[in-house]
Amino acid sequence: MSILEINKLKKSFDGIEVLKDISLKVKEGEVVSIIGPSGSGKSTLLRCATLLEKMDEGSLLYCDEVAVKDVGGATIYAPKNELRHIKEYFGLVFQNYNLFPHLSVMKNICDAPISVQKRDKEEVKQEAERLLEKMGLEDKKEAYPFQLSGGQRQRVAIARALAMNPKMLFFDEPTSALDPELTQEVLKVLKDLAKDKMTMVIVTHEIEFARNISDRVIFMDGGVIIEEGTPSEVIENPSNERTKSFLTKMKV
Repeated sequence: MSILEINKLKKSFDGIEVLKDISLKVKEGEVVSIIGPSGSGKSTLLRCATLLEKMDEGSLLYCDEVAVKDVGGATIYAPKNELRHIKEYFGLVFQNYNLFPHLSVMKNICDAPISVQKRDKEEVKQEAERLLEKMGLEDKKEAYPFQLSGGQRQRVAIARALAMNPKMLFFDEPTSALDPELTQEVLKVLKDLAKDKMTMVIVTHEIEFARNISDRVIFMDGGVIIEEGTPSEVIENPSNERTKSFLTKMKV
């Protein structure tokens, strides 16, 4: 079953087309890495997919439920109550964490499940403690974001996204703000999630990581998908010259 389906997505800013006719499906349990140069449209694709940015054209479905439909080249979004429900299918982890600085780690994780999903406080707290243990942060639950390293903050952000029980997670360059040692902490968490069959779409510049974790790799450039396939096909044996040139520059 497809968790995510995007058809013929187009997006422009100030008359400049950033995404040109992007179509993409992600199946349950699949890990898809999106690679490509800066300015290729990777982050805009994630922002459109997570309803943070308005699509100009195209359709967007989660678990066969229509979030956005295309009617004659114009997008029509589902009513607000339906979009609220659809948003529970996914979580998004940003490159700069986006934690609430005035809340403890525990409250950062518990806030949305209790206030948005109206779940039982004790049940959410127990789930948060389990997630913090999984992230290796069980001793940090009363700490505040400023007291944590970048890698710890990113792991809290991942725990916060998982606390909403999404069917899939999006990651936008989850290690770009981290030094190499802290990067490895976060990549280990993502590898563990992949082993647990969490559906993930990861925008990343970590090519070796994409090679090791992904079921499918997408190479984007100039607002289009240039090439997609298994890591073996795209990273080790790319067929497109633009893909080859990019990977050579990345010293792969």
